[in-house]
Amino acid sequence: MATAITHDPLILEFSTEDRLKIDLAAERLLAAERDQQKIAVEVKSFLSESALFDFHLALGQFLNYRLALNMLEPDRYLYLAVPISAYDSFFSRSFPQAAWQSTT
Repeated sequence: MATAITHDPLILEFSTEDRLKIDLAAERLLAAERDQQKIAVEVKSFLSESALFDFHLALGQFLNYRLALNMLEPDRYLYLAVPISAYDSFFSRSFPQAAWQSTT
């Protein structure tokens, strides 16, 4: 599956006062469908002393970006990228899993 970065960052002009910046946008070539899938990726480092604090920030940003994308670019899928260490140690816990599942 080939991927090409199309925006770094992806800027969404929601209104004259509200401009959002998602870290990356890309297009993936889906061989089975011979089509392109547009994606946006918000990258979070989870480097503060509180993974829960980082999660609150990431989740809030993700929800806002998803709302804007649904209105402005509904054909683009949004992903959250986190370090493997944060995924293994924090996202495996029950609260983050429940919170994340409630967004889908």
